[in-house]
Amino acid sequence: MEVTACPGPGQVKEALVLINEKRTNAMIIDTHAHYDDKAFDEDRDMLLSQLPSGKIQLVVNIGASIRTTKNTLELMSRYPFVYGAVGVHPSETGELTEPLMDWLQEAAGQPKVVAVGEIGLDYYWDEPGREIQKHWFVRQLNLARKLGLPVVIHSRDAAKDTLDIMKDQKAGDMGGVIHCFSYGVEMAREYLDMGFYLGIGGVVTFKNAKKLKEVVEYMPMDRMVLETDCPYLAPEPFRGKRNSSLYLPHVVKAVSEIKGISQEEVIAKTSDNARAMYRLYDQERTW
Repeated sequence: MEVTACPGPGQVKEALVLINEKRTNAMIIDTHAHYDDKAFDEDRDMLLSQLPSGKIQLVVNIGASIRTTKNTLELMSRYPFVYGAVGVHPSETGELTEPLMDWLQEAAGQPKVVAVGEIGLDYYWDEPGREIQKHWFVRQLNLARKLGLPVVIHSRDAAKDTLDIMKDQKAGDMGGVIHCFSYGVEMAREYLDMGFYLGIGGVVTFKNAKKLKEVVEYMPMDRMVLETDCPYLAPEPFRGKRNSSLYLPHVVKAVSEIKGISQEEVIAKTSDNARAMYRLYDQERTW
């Protein structure tokens, strides 16, 4: 997916105004971001430094390969409000070896690592082969079990195989989140029954996101977490632009309208859920 240049200062100001309006005590947690992506190379430090004043309490940067996991560890060390997940995305599992799995286990022992992910299956592309993806999906699930960490699950065009493996491996024992949930209500019910959270992001603001809106209407608020997947999947009115945590208020607004609750309640509940999911019980609600 191509990501265009960052919206200008006026659009960032608009996002900040939306964050601060009528919710001065609420703090948002972005449970899934990729701030190590090259789309942030020109202004990464400046943007990240804005997040606390933009009412973003915590960000979890997600590993998608060995390289991006190393980048995540570096970001965690530089910013007190950035936590991390270590793992290899299914599309990158062709690089995995048992020695690299040993390295992931060591990396996962760092204090600010809160999950194994993103891991799972992605059948949109033909490579790596499905059996390779399945093998390393199971291995990374087992790593999470061994370490007592939740998992961040990526599943694209692989609904049945993902669910079958997770049931077979008793992934509900680890818990975690189905990232960027894109399936229907029936699949949502399966994961909710397993105790998983569903990650809701910018797609819920899209006019053609009927299926996801139905899932949001159906699911209980105590199983929802907010995410950006930035730099991808920016919400309306920034669709096609570079995404960031500063745009999460647009997701909050969409969820509040679908659920018929206040935006304050959406933020408070999803932030509590994020702390519970990532076991960040000692984190204060405000800076």
